[in-house]
Amino acid sequence: MLTTDPAYSSLGPNLEAHVYKTEAGACVAFLANIGTQSDAVVTFNGNSYRLPAWSVSILPDCKTVVFNSAQINSQLMNMETRYLKPQIQASNEATNSPRIFQSDWSWTDEPVGISKGSAFKREGLLEQINTTADSSDYLWYSISITINGDEPFLVNSTQTLLHVESLGHVLHAFVNGEIAGSGSGNANNAKITLEKTITLIPGSNSIDLLSATVGLQNYGAFFDEWGAGVTGPVKLKGNNGTIDLSSKTWTYQIGLKGEDLGFQINSDKVSSLWSSLATLPTNKPLIWYKTTFETPDGNDPIAIDFTGMGKGEAWVNGQSIGRYWPTYLAPENGCTNSCNYRGTFNSDKCVRSCGKPSQLLYHVPRSFLQQSGNTLVLFEEIGGDPTHISFAKRQLGSLCGHVSELHPPPMGTWSSEGQRSRSGAMLQLVCPYPNQVISTIKFASFGTPQGSCGTFNHGHCSSENALAVVQEVCIGMGNCSIQVSTKAFGDPCRGVTKSLAVEAVCT
Repeated sequence: MLTTDPAYSSLGPNLEAHVYKTEAGACVAFLANIGTQSDAVVTFNGNSYRLPAWSVSILPDCKTVVFNSAQINSQLMNMETRYLKPQIQASNEATNSPRIFQSDWSWTDEPVGISKGSAFKREGLLEQINTTADSSDYLWYSISITINGDEPFLVNSTQTLLHVESLGHVLHAFVNGEIAGSGSGNANNAKITLEKTITLIPGSNSIDLLSATVGLQNYGAFFDEWGAGVTGPVKLKGNNGTIDLSSKTWTYQIGLKGEDLGFQINSDKVSSLWSSLATLPTNKPLIWYKTTFETPDGNDPIAIDFTGMGKGEAWVNGQSIGRYWPTYLAPENGCTNSCNYRGTFNSDKCVRSCGKPSQLLYHVPRSFLQQSGNTLVLFEEIGGDPTHISFAKRQLGSLCGHVSELHPPPMGTWSSEGQRSRSGAMLQLVCPYPNQVISTIKFASFGTPQGSCGTFNHGHCSSENALAVVQEVCIGMGNCSIQVSTKAFGDPCRGVTKSLAVEAVCT
């Protein structure tokens, strides 16, 4: 059908119709209101249709509306997070939370700088993505410099300013094995300029730069040419002079030694490298952590909350569950309490969680888990405390629906072979699991209800029998459909477009 050319017609200011027809007589129409402020009523093929602002209606037979993009008839799920006990408890400790971790944490250090036999040397600075071929997020840049104490780039014979420029995304600088400073780009500009005062010692000094990517761009103009990593310049600056190290001979290492040893895939093969002393090192960069845990019971989705960690990646039974970075916070400004979908897309529209981590909970698919003895491995890049992480279940708190009289009937009631059911707008609720039924109706209002799922409240008018009607139709059912009309609920306020809002609980 859509392979034919559409016929366009204007239905008024900011109102248009696109009609597709075949020689066999089939007809499909798309009616659009591209205005962002006002709803409109249009006449098409002799019939009247209401078009909410910034919406499209689909008429598969050029007569019947089966879908409108501003009036989607779908239920919402109000999900709740239930945290599980994160540590082994003493036998005499009372708790209602399940035990999760089977063992204490063990750890092993990731060496700073070059530690693999596959390292290689090149003159100048290499772009990271082409060098690593996406085999690892990490690329080490290492150089050694000999200090006599009288170099013009030194202050007080030992100090100098290390200046490093990178295309992104994250950069850590180490001098003689100790962290000197870190920097990162952001969503608007991945580039980094790192300047830190460092102390050098007489004789040989090592400067090791660890560049990390956090996912590669896959859209945008010339995205494949954007690049990443330290491309320079890299300089040492003093009051009396500067030395540019960019064109010197650098030693490169792709990836981490722990990755080569397979810490993340099968840590038991290198069990002798893991330590389990009484004191767990925390807030330390470049360290691997490992523990084992029991599979939480039930079928609810499982997540790990990485509060307390810095930046890194996590694996469960050898499967990556993603990079975590809870210390990277969203900007403080730009959030609004309300969200209006109308109008062209803007990345600053409907922004939430300002000043908070973009993600704390990371899903652990149950297909990754064994019945017992699951292994969790973390590579911590900047420093954190794994004893603060916790497991959680995502459980359904309630189901919600909010449908107005003006919504199209459910799409399933239309058939190309016959007439559409005249049921009108319907609110439908379906419990997510086969063995569940609707046990409680927490809220029901037919009239002018306000709010959203979990915070519904009665508007200026509401049918007195709304709760009883919904309870009669839905209680004890795995799914139910409720007609949204004055015939079912009466008319609590004449001349006003009414809607039905329901919040239900499945058990």
